[in-house]
Parts: sequence; C-alpha cells; structure tokens
Amino acid sequence: MPIKDTKGAPIPWQSIREEDLQWKKRVWREISTLEKQNLAFSYAGDEHTGGGMLIEILIDAIKTGKIRAYANTDDRFTTLFTREQLEERIRGRADTYRLIDPIPDTEIVKVIYRDFNPAAITKYRLIEDWMFDNNTGQMVVRIAGIAPVRDIYGENNWLYYPEIRNLLAGYEAVNPANDVQRETWVDYLESRRFASRITKVSNPYGSVAGSYGESFAEQGMTPMEALYEGERAANELVNKEHDMWEY
Repeated sequence: MPIKDTKGAPIPWQSIREEDLQWKKRVWREISTLEKQNLAFSYAGDEHTGGGMLIEILIDAIKTGKIRAYANTDDRFTTLFTREQLEERIRGRADTYRLIDPIPDTEIVKVIYRDFNPAAITKYRLIEDWMFDNNTGQMVVRIAGIAPVRDIYGENNWLYYPEIRNLLAGYEAVNPANDVQRETWVDYLESRRFASRITKVSNPYGSVAGSYGESFAEQGMTPMEALYEGERAANELVNKEHDMWEY
C-alpha cells in the first residue's frame, strides 16, 4: 500500500523561556510493540492511516529526504546518519549460495539479501524532556527523540522529534476501540496513549562525551531492579509538579 501524507500540520508547541524553567530532567523510555496497548506501532496500515507501519513511514521519509536520522553516538543529535548508512542498516540478513557453473565447471558464490522485515522492529525508544514552567505553573513534557529498535541486533538510530513532528501529523495511528475516531501520530505520542517503562533519567554517572549519564542497566541493576527503579522514577515525575508548588 502506498504511504501517503493525508493530514495537515500540527499545532506548534508553545515556546518556553529559559528563565521560566524552574526544573528540568531528561528521561528515556522504552516501548514494546508486543504489548497489547501498543498495537498502533505494529499495525500494518490502511486507507485511513496513510498506509504502512510507523517504521515504514519513517524509513520512506528518510529515503526521500523529508526527515533526517542521527547516529546513536551520543544523546544530543549531533551526528547525521546518511541514507546510505540507513540502507546498510535496514538491509535484510545475507544468505550465501554456492552454485556450480557447468560451462567452466567452477563454483560461484552468490550473496542475496532478504527484504527488510518491518515486524523485526519490536521496540521504540523515546527521549523526553520534563520541564516545570514557572510562568504557567505547569509541568511540560516534550518528546526530543524517537528511535526504532531491532531487538535481535540491538540496533537503533535517533530521529529528532521536533524535525519529524510535521511528518507524523500527516498520518493516523489506529484506534482499536473506534474506527472513526483516530488521532494523528503526533496526538497519539504527545497524549501518551502508549505503555512504556523508564530506562534512564539524566544523571551525573558515566563519562561518555555527549551523554546524560548511565541507564539503570549500566549502573549495574538487574532487570527487575531496573523495572522497579523505572516505576519509582515515573511516580517521582508525576508528583514533581505538586512538589514544585510547595517550594
């Protein structure tokens, strides 16, 4: 099914002055496409959504030059990922075949790459900025980046969310409960309709240039400990807005 932009531009974010920021934290989340609540990420698309899974929409936009991708060398979106690098990354697994050419009676080795399988994307990672705007007295959450992940390879490259926001506003995310009431991908992501877990909150640990510290796993936590720490961090973020009013 052709991938086609069918919607308009999203509502621009309200600007926040640096001097009005009373508190800010960067947060990393992981979304599993295998969870029932996250069906939209693995939905194959139809005439309403514009066609294709979310990963297919993103890859098509990168190939046609509509959006840019960034290497995962740091957390600050500083190193561009070229279309050639993307082609190399999404190329399917190589199969090697040995054939015999009967004329010169020699062996020929052929390498054939399988087509990219969008179902191989089993996770998405999000980077969010949580900010308390002293001017409005509200907590503001802004998505900074999104990265599709092939779980079998552990590979991901970042897309800078403010740059792809206009693109995502052109496509609808499926609503399993109602076919006639669907949101664009911008509305879906920014209204937080997905299930996720926090894997990292910006911290002073680690020494990798351009990073915001170590993830829970990198700090030596077991998977269960990391899960509980993510839940604790989520509760802390939700309660932070109330806490700021007490200062």
